[in-house]
Amino acid sequence: MSSIPAKESHTTSYPKFIGRSLWLATEGSFAFYAWMTMLTALFLVGANAWANQVAGGMIGTNMTDQVSWGLYIANFTFMVGLAAGGVMMVIPAYLYHDRKMHDVVIIGELLAIAAIVMCLMFVVADLGRPDRFWHMIPVIGKFNFPISMLTWDVIVLNVYLLLNLHVCGYLLYMRYLGRKPNPTWYIPVVMLSIVWAISIHTVTAFLYCGLGGRPFWNTALLAPRFLASAFVSGPAFIIVSLILIKKLTGIGGLDGPIATLTKIIRVTILINLLMVASELFTEFYTGGSHVSAAKYLFFGLHGKTALVPWTWTAIGLNVTAALLFLWPGTLRFRWRPLLVAACCMAFVGAWIEKGMGLIIPGFVPSTLHEIVEYVPSQLEWKVTVGIWAFGLMVFTIAIKTALPTLKHPAEH
Repeated sequence: MSSIPAKESHTTSYPKFIGRSLWLATEGSFAFYAWMTMLTALFLVGANAWANQVAGGMIGTNMTDQVSWGLYIANFTFMVGLAAGGVMMVIPAYLYHDRKMHDVVIIGELLAIAAIVMCLMFVVADLGRPDRFWHMIPVIGKFNFPISMLTWDVIVLNVYLLLNLHVCGYLLYMRYLGRKPNPTWYIPVVMLSIVWAISIHTVTAFLYCGLGGRPFWNTALLAPRFLASAFVSGPAFIIVSLILIKKLTGIGGLDGPIATLTKIIRVTILINLLMVASELFTEFYTGGSHVSAAKYLFFGLHGKTALVPWTWTAIGLNVTAALLFLWPGTLRFRWRPLLVAACCMAFVGAWIEKGMGLIIPGFVPSTLHEIVEYVPSQLEWKVTVGIWAFGLMVFTIAIKTALPTLKHPAEH
């Protein structure tokens, strides 16, 4: 972004910055316009499906009284982890002063913004009657803070969004002005965001394991498992993004951050698998109150096997990805397609494990020991695809705006 006179006031320079950002976000090649057109079409399909859901009610979904959370909350849980996973770029950059990571750390922060936006959209989709959201607004409604864990989740997610918006907005604005960022204005916020990134997934885990009537979630390992899988899916998505940015724009200096993130995943994916193995041992060897839900998840129960293919697919993807990440050749440039494949497998495996493989078994069997299976309806898939498309549009636009910063990193 071009600089402007140093004495120009912010009241005039900031609107110019916004205009310049909008121009950067919408100007591009034919491939860029084709990509954005496809995402827009998918989003409109999802928006239409959501409008039909609001008009016709939640009967259009396959959720029931027994299984009241489905594909929307499964994606919400995963997206919280994806947002938290962006901190794996922030920690090396700001705590360990990794210069190469520092130059591209804004990508992780932009991913967090897009992921939190998607989180909020999935919650709205699951409300059924979004017009009743005002009941949670303080003063005119009842927020139920600090009694309700849901209100804690609302607070940590929105604050995390604001923290990342401030950091990204400030750094990009200073780059536009051609000035060196003042650490006083953003370093404390960055440090706070590191702690907050852990808190958003911890509070989400507490939201589940605090429900005494759902024994499948009543485990002390739930929050650590959430964080471990988040620190797999987040870096995996960022690695693929960095590889695409390098290929499409020719920006250099990205191999170092890619290698650092790959080394992080080598550790976190093994920790995640260890925690899953610990849960399986506890459930199947010693037994317990939630062994029925675990049996349904992995082997089916009384002929009901809707989740079995999902579960074993996730295990296969996670184990294969772990083996690929552990292979030393993964870091070599000529094996870059293998690294992309490992990242995609780890990402999809985490999505299944923390989504359909976690949310649905919590309701099967029900509190009355009924076995009511859940398979997402076509309407739910359309809404989900639409939200993912919108999130990718937000991330793409944010990256386009930040490209000048990546090409010419400022000293900060």
